Amino acid sequence: MMKAKKSYGQHFLTSEVISERIADSLELTDTYNDVLEVGPGQGMLTKYLLKGNYNLKVVEADRDMVTYLNLHYPELSENIISEDFLKLKLEEVMGDNFAVIGNFPYNISSQIVFKILICRDFVPEMVGMFQKEMAERIVAPPGSKTYGVISVLTQAFYDGKYLFTVKPGSFNPPPRVNSAVIRLTRKPNYEDLGCDHKLFRQIVKLSFGQRRKMLRNTMKSLIKGSPILEEPLFRERPEQLSVEAFIELTNLVEQTRNEMEKTIGEG
Repeated sequence: MMKAKKSYGQHFLTSEVISERIADSLELTDTYNDVLEVGPGQGMLTKYLLKGNYNLKVVEADRDMVTYLNLHYPELSENIISEDFLKLKLEEVMGDNFAVIGNFPYNISSQIVFKILICRDFVPEMVGMFQKEMAERIVAPPGSKTYGVISVLTQAFYDGKYLFTVKPGSFNPPPRVNSAVIRLTRKPNYEDLGCDHKLFRQIVKLSFGQRRKMLRNTMKSLIKGSPILEEPLFRERPEQLSVEAFIELTNLVEQTRNEMEKTIGEG
């Protein structure tokens, strides 16, 4: 048994039952053949994925783990990518239609989600293990205390589902907190967000940067002096807004800014 490294955020999965359950959580397997496992470590989840009818590739940044995988899973040797997932050009190594799965390194788990969002054209499904708090945050509904930036940005493009909780005893070394597995399934109409993507992201981040304030206060930096700031939507706090409401907000801000610029231009 190799020792986990803190620098890689490693907690090796040791439960056969949990590993098989994670592997079986991929649902859309009739829509893709390729699967990418992130952070396979010593291959506990990998061996169950190998039983599936996929073209499986794994990406592992720890060279010692790559050596271990080559030794214990020789059938996978051609499909082991010894790189940092966050720096990987996914479409170049995986093509244009594949699932992502893994017991994700907890120190980069949110970055993994944001990378998948960037690559959403290629990733119809993701199944991942996170710290329980992070998993809850990703799938949190509006109105909850854990609802935030990653909730809104993820749920704009994916439907999220909390699958099950995993206790610390299923890992070596055991983490200090519970973990959880979630599934993200890309929305059928994900390409048509209904507003400017860049502005949407800016507004979501700006809103939750001061989550206790009403939107009329946080949106002043974008549309200062506009009477629209007195509209009912701008009296809400960000955690009260659904994804659809954030889309409406984005369109209102964009329309208002365009009108203000036009007025200035005519003046």
